Amino acid sequence: MEIQGTCSDRFSAVREVFTDLLRSGADLGASVAVYLDGEPVVDLWGGYADQARSRPWQRDTITNVWSTTKTMTALCALVLADRGELDLYAPVAKYWPEFSAAGKSRIEIRHLLGHTAGLPDWDSHMTLDDLCDWEKATSLLAGQSPRWEPGTASGYHRFTHGFLIGEVIRRICRQSIGTFFAEQIAAPLDADFHIGLTAENDPRVSDVVPASGPAPAANPRVSIPVGAYVTAEDTWTTQWRRAEIPAAAGYGNARSVAALQSVLVSGSWTPNARLLSEDTCRAVFDEQSHGTDLVLGIPVRFGVGYALNTSDAPVSIANPRTCYWGGRGGSLVVNDLDARMTFAYVMNRMTYLGLNDPRGQRLLKACYEAFKR
Repeated sequence: MEIQGTCSDRFSAVREVFTDLLRSGADLGASVAVYLDGEPVVDLWGGYADQARSRPWQRDTITNVWSTTKTMTALCALVLADRGELDLYAPVAKYWPEFSAAGKSRIEIRHLLGHTAGLPDWDSHMTLDDLCDWEKATSLLAGQSPRWEPGTASGYHRFTHGFLIGEVIRRICRQSIGTFFAEQIAAPLDADFHIGLTAENDPRVSDVVPASGPAPAANPRVSIPVGAYVTAEDTWTTQWRRAEIPAAAGYGNARSVAALQSVLVSGSWTPNARLLSEDTCRAVFDEQSHGTDLVLGIPVRFGVGYALNTSDAPVSIANPRTCYWGGRGGSLVVNDLDARMTFAYVMNRMTYLGLNDPRGQRLLKACYEAFKR
């Protein structure tokens, strides 16, 4: 199995683990990247882009990263906050007046970003067509009541997260979140990540491979079940690729994920300006909740836009000032401000293990080995 890309000697353990994941069959095709102080020190890829093993995973191969997309949606909100166009502690209704209906006038932007708004799902069943209908998806959310007292607990907003934040961004900027992200964030950083994929990028896509075996039993600690509207096979469709579903339909690879998310570590200077100030980066660590998530049924500590490190975190992280999130099937991104490091792992073979997927965990552990030398 040929591994391609670059890896500094200091992070050789990452290459070793990555090679093992591909050779053992744990991964079909994948990429891993590490940025230190905003500069790449690991950029590796390998394996195959299809189940038939007829297409090698290339440098520019991209795939659907599911909920890792949420970190990009959060980044859009943070950039607007940094510019003074969005107040993270203001009521959502300040920007989206219709949202105040049904007892939601006191829900703040930070509640949307921290999954504590009480809107983890729609009250009516949503089809794939509905998810691809922005006006319908957002109008329904504006009209419904929260399922618990906002701000008191987290309940993972699996799909609603992107529509809620995306609509606020649309009201402020008068453009869709996919367009805002492409023009204001991805383009200045020259990052190959997309929320709403254009046809010209289709040949580079590696479709995700559904998890094998039976799905796990329902978690008894889940208090509020939410709809599972999309299958892995749905993401193979043109309809899914073209839609802007900013909680789950982002396309990229480890390099682009790490390059974008490293702005929280380095601020990432563009040719014209610093993208985020240190104050805005610190705002991510304002704790919004800490306890058993009502939807996920696992302990999670949420800040503003990201989960935060804690002793009971599902992802094993070395340092306190660390934020992270992952995607359905196994993708993972970690921003460690103490180590000044961003780690990203993106793959096409899905599992049912979520944030507990050992593949990303092994790579991250190998990454931290570099700091012991």
